[in-house]
Amino acid sequence: MLKRVMKLAACLAPAMLAVGCATHQVTPYDYTAFKAAKPRSIVVLPPLNTSPEVTASYTVLSQVTYPLAEAGYYVLPVALVEETFKQNGLSSAEDAHAVDPHKLQSIFGADAALYLTVTNFGASYTVLNSVVTVSAKARLVDLKTGTTLWTGEASANNDSNNNNNGGGGLVGALVAAAVKQIINNTTDTSYPVAGVASQRLLAAGQVNGMLYGPRSANYKQ
Repeated sequence: MLKRVMKLAACLAPAMLAVGCATHQVTPYDYTAFKAAKPRSIVVLPPLNTSPEVTASYTVLSQVTYPLAEAGYYVLPVALVEETFKQNGLSSAEDAHAVDPHKLQSIFGADAALYLTVTNFGASYTVLNSVVTVSAKARLVDLKTGTTLWTGEASANNDSNNNNNGGGGLVGALVAAAVKQIINNTTDTSYPVAGVASQRLLAAGQVNGMLYGPRSANYKQ
């Protein structure tokens, strides 16, 4: 019986090793349309917000210009873009996203538009922790043709995975979590987290991320 078990284990070992060593293969993004369009300027539309936090759109919108500019694109001032929409009776992000790409191009003169959606924003409380999370997805569209050039999504949080409760045991952990929740709810801790999420979403040079623009030294024609 022992010999039979050992023989079976020997047969299964290679298969288990193969499974254990397997790595997730990331499918390369198809940049054909992106490279053909060669966008130089981007207009960022007010983000859609599917989270319960009313400040989510403005917080994320205030963070996206920097990574796009660093990537090598001219980004139209987001405050000016938002005011232009309001002056034309488009007071919500849903209204702005519904505008035809050709119309956006005629109004702003940009090569591409960035459509953002905030999918998660704010603090969540568990028994032993409180974590602020910001998640968003983006779609870059060629305003001349309406073609989607690139899509992506990213998330960030302020969970340090620090389980040190100062030796207070379970009670100490509960108190620490409660204090962190109060801090997360009473201070603007979502703002820096949104900055990290925006950087992860829109910084160029990442795997399947945005391509470098013409204002970058890393730009490839």
